[in-house]
Amino acid sequence: MFDARLRPLIDKPLNAVAKTLSGTGITPNIITGFGFFLGVLAAGCLVLKLDSAALVLILASRVMDGLDGAVARHAAPRSRHPNAKTQESDLGGYYDIVADFLFYAGIILAFAIGRPEHALMAAFLIFCFVGTGSSFLAYAIIAAKQNRNHDKQGKKSFYYLTGITEGSETIVVLCLICLFPEWFAKIAAIFGALCLITTVGRILQARRDFG
Repeated sequence: MFDARLRPLIDKPLNAVAKTLSGTGITPNIITGFGFFLGVLAAGCLVLKLDSAALVLILASRVMDGLDGAVARHAAPRSRHPNAKTQESDLGGYYDIVADFLFYAGIILAFAIGRPEHALMAAFLIFCFVGTGSSFLAYAIIAAKQNRNHDKQGKKSFYYLTGITEGSETIVVLCLICLFPEWFAKIAAIFGALCLITTVGRILQARRDFG
């Protein structure tokens, strides 16, 4: 819901860092992998109930998630892509989206491992994530088939369908879980319900657009 509004604020500092990194040999895929590694460390911290450390690592991981795309747009093309003007690639977009969804579900799973009393609500929230993720990616597949384009969230490797719960809202929720772990059940119930509303909205939009 807020991704498009936050994009202009986020892009400026990310682009500045990306220009600095351009030519250093640090590729977008390296940044994607490092960001995912930070997410794994955050999950480990949640298993051990080191919530403050997990919070810092989650935020650092999401910075890397935004930085990889900025570097891809600014970095000089590699020799394996002789006709490319940047390092943007379909494979890089693939790595990015896979890492994102594993990260989101992994953080919730790790929280449940560390606090098994919340396992049921964690399972519910992951189920809701599957709804938003599948409706998001399924729409992108059909949109690509029909040559649709959508750049409100910045240039993407695929059609980026909006909704009530997007990346920004999910990051806020993960941070809230670290800050107020005792509120996990309520946070999961509220955000899970919003995810289900988003899923239904996307299904209805797909029916309008593709029917």
